[in-house]
Amino acid sequence: MSSMTMARSKTRSTGERALIALALATAGLVLVVPLALIFTFALRQGVDVYLANILEPNTRHAAWLTMLTALVVVPINIGFGIAVAWLVTRFRFWGRNVLLTVIELPFSISPIVAGVTYLFLYGGQGLLGPTLQAAGMPVMFTVFAIFLVSLFVTAPYVARELIPLMQQQGRADEEAALSLGATGRQMFTYVTLPNIRWALLYGAILCNARVMGEFGAVSVVSGAIRGQTNTLPLQISLLFNDFNVTGAFAAATLLAFLAVVTIVLKSLLEWRGGGGH
Repeated sequence: MSSMTMARSKTRSTGERALIALALATAGLVLVVPLALIFTFALRQGVDVYLANILEPNTRHAAWLTMLTALVVVPINIGFGIAVAWLVTRFRFWGRNVLLTVIELPFSISPIVAGVTYLFLYGGQGLLGPTLQAAGMPVMFTVFAIFLVSLFVTAPYVARELIPLMQQQGRADEEAALSLGATGRQMFTYVTLPNIRWALLYGAILCNARVMGEFGAVSVVSGAIRGQTNTLPLQISLLFNDFNVTGAFAAATLLAFLAVVTIVLKSLLEWRGGGGH
């Protein structure tokens, strides 16, 4: 190896190490330090105070409602995302580009605007609100309103992960399965789903993270009623406004814990999936 080649290799190695160090430092500053501060402030008055704040009834209810919202919203949006991705990648029809644009709307609309829109639609003075209230089915300031607005703001996540992948994969495998006599259900179960499973998982995780952390739209439609329609982000905000800083950080650790559990589950599923090949 010539001296010039060795010098280039050494320069490249130095540059790679510098980039790795920069990436690690940035990740630590942006991710690790905030998480460490959250747990530090939550535990600064001791474990007993921390547990008392975690077990406070309104905080427990907020945590339960946050997880319930995710359990309701994520499966629905998984089904919606698969259906939309299948439709726009396997068929050509009039209005296809319009549908693709509509899917992107929740990303271009502020969550606050989305919440206000639902308020104008289902509120007491809204377009459908008076009719629903007269029928004994009020929507605004209920848990159902949280479900609706969460469905809206997270609707694109699964579809956006699946559409590019399914376009790239094409239809050859599915057409081959059909030509061999597979039914539509068999084709989807044994051909389509295995090919999209990791993109589907990633989209579901993004959807779940957004559901649990959504604040703006939920704050408009929920009414932020303590112990009834407060999700964890709203509960954290209320605790801060009540000058209960320790309680707010304690509630924030629950949100951080749910996020970490989600990431760990994703890694475990990927590891098991990789080990099965």
